[in-house]
Amino acid sequence: MSLEQQNRKLVEDFFAALNRGDAKAIVDAYADDGHCHTMGNTLISGKFSKQQISQAAGSIFQVFPQGIRFTIHAMTAEGERVAVEASSEGQHVSGRLYTNQYHFLFRFREGKVVDFKEYMDTERVTDIICGGQRPVPAAPKIA
Repeated sequence: MSLEQQNRKLVEDFFAALNRGDAKAIVDAYADDGHCHTMGNTLISGKFSKQQISQAAGSIFQVFPQGIRFTIHAMTAEGERVAVEASSEGQHVSGRLYTNQYHFLFRFREGKVVDFKEYMDTERVTDIICGGQRPVPAAPKIA
């Protein structure tokens, strides 16, 4: 099996863990120095270490008590990187249906995620997951 095939399988396993709500398997997929970077300027955006992911991994399943389902539409693998086009659907705790479209970029080292970047419709995230709340803008620096 080629490196690309192995990494594609790791991505499939990662999304299978998300779909079954297996927080431990998600955290275990990361290298000790791995991180997740959720793009945008939402309340859930930022760069998170494996320790932070471990502390928060179960919270996504709390806001989607019936689970959230990801569907992979396309994957492209080259070396240690795998690009994924996907969509999601889940009933949010607010009662609203949450759907989104994504581009994910995984980078692996020795079978573990070292970098996971998540690009999505951030307005959809703000509207449903964050209940319309936005981060408070940083105060301008005075020289």
